[in-house]
Amino acid sequence: MQWDELAARYPVIVLEGCDGTGKTTRAAELADQHGYTVIHSSDVADPDGLADAYHAVLRRPGKLALDRSFVSELVYSQLRAGRMRLTGREAAELAFALADRGGVLVHLTAHPKALAWRLRARDGYAPTLDRLRVLLATYRDVFRALDGTAPILTVDTTR
Repeated sequence: MQWDELAARYPVIVLEGCDGTGKTTRAAELADQHGYTVIHSSDVADPDGLADAYHAVLRRPGKLALDRSFVSELVYSQLRAGRMRLTGREAAELAFALADRGGVLVHLTAHPKALAWRLRARDGYAPTLDRLRVLLATYRDVFRALDGTAPILTVDTTR
């Protein structure tokens, strides 16, 4: 499915994946070409709880492109061991709410070497290939766990 088709079909597009997969680039394209409002996970405050904050975001009117969201919370909480800001159940409820809003989860992925190259070019630093493989595998596992809650599209951005 092409990005124009996604934009025509889904009023809410949640872009997820590890750094360097193209989330911010795609979100900017959705805003520029299709009128989406971009919301980055860092813009989501959680005074009453992170799940409530994401539910409030999903209730916003109009076309939304989320540049990272509750899926990343699950990924990084697993890797940070002990600091869970969101439970698996809360994430599943958010995915169901996304589906009710007519949205889609887009899992952006790429080969670890491509990610390392992009991150070094962009930031001057990249995690080790082993660390990138762990991140990619954890995203895959989280998306598998969310299967059946909302439409999920996986896009490999390696090219």
